[in-house]
Amino acid sequence: MDLTYTEEEEAFRAGLRAWLSRALPQLPVKPDPLDWPGRRAYDTAWQRMLYDAGYAGLHWPEAAGGRGATPTQHLIYLEETEKAGAPYVGANFVGLLHAGPTIAAEGTPGQRARWLPPVLRGDEIWCQGFSEPDAGSDLAALRTRAVRDGDDYVVTGSKIWTSHAEVADWCELLARTDPDAPKHRGITWLALPMDAPGITVRPLRTLAGSAEFAEVFLDEVRVPVANRVGAENDGWRVTMVTLSFERGTAFVGEVVACRRTLAELAQTAKANGSWDDSALRRQLGSLNAEFTALWRLTQWNVSEAQRGGGVPGVGGSVFKLRYSHARQELFDTAARVLGPDALDLDRDLTLDRLSSLSYTIAAGTSQIQRNIVAERILGLPKGR
Repeated sequence: MDLTYTEEEEAFRAGLRAWLSRALPQLPVKPDPLDWPGRRAYDTAWQRMLYDAGYAGLHWPEAAGGRGATPTQHLIYLEETEKAGAPYVGANFVGLLHAGPTIAAEGTPGQRARWLPPVLRGDEIWCQGFSEPDAGSDLAALRTRAVRDGDDYVVTGSKIWTSHAEVADWCELLARTDPDAPKHRGITWLALPMDAPGITVRPLRTLAGSAEFAEVFLDEVRVPVANRVGAENDGWRVTMVTLSFERGTAFVGEVVACRRTLAELAQTAKANGSWDDSALRRQLGSLNAEFTALWRLTQWNVSEAQRGGGVPGVGGSVFKLRYSHARQELFDTAARVLGPDALDLDRDLTLDRLSSLSYTIAAGTSQIQRNIVAERILGLPKGR
């Protein structure tokens, strides 16, 4: 992995910085973080600005509507947008980081033409319909059924922790199409239109007060067979592609954000006197080393994804496992630095601390990631 930058890459950085300096002042006032309809409008407007400037889907293949940027250019983009305080993907994250890359890798030419341009323009939002109330961490234990009826599947069941369902146009949905097959082999990946009859969305409020998740109930919802990505009953393999993006490259922008937060905490500690605590200084130094290492791992994972045809490998589980815990440690340390101010729910750091508690569960629990690392990387036998 070459960590130096070429003249071409530095020119790319300079051009991006110049555009950000012009574009960011044009943004409207950021909506309340709990206002997801407002957040959708804000996030999609930013996505359209990126699209018009040629930065949308920067690292996506040109055949998928992207710019075909190199991994290094992608990382420069993430660094510079975060340093400039540009909006993150927000409500667009499932479409841009999960469903879109999956369709780019596994979809037909017609599917790519239908769904990818609206994602890149910010015209359509996706949500994720994977987890179910009775499945726990065992995603393959899902019970939502999809029964073939002519040119449609008739889908019945329920999903939980469905990200941004209340503002989404589409859902990447997993359903069981062969109840008699082994549980990993009877699943199909479908693109579900969220305005189809028979769908009920019930928002879930998180510890931080946000309703970014929802329960989704499906009562004989008809989904065209043409909306199937991959072959029938091959959904588990397609899902592994989705999860490899979710764990391998979807968090890369957040690592940059955490490194910025860490620098801000050091400045705050120096200003409020807590820097005099040698134990706190050691913790901040340890976290600095941790996130520097995670950034290097991020660079490696992105480079590996490029060499692997754009799909990240199982190394993403190594990253996701450690990042989840490091993020929690970061915001626990933030509470030490802030003292009583850490209880102020109007502070972004307080909301981030509450949000960090979910990271060892979301996108696959830490226990699941350890199993993946043990079995697929270290070659250890399956546990009993």
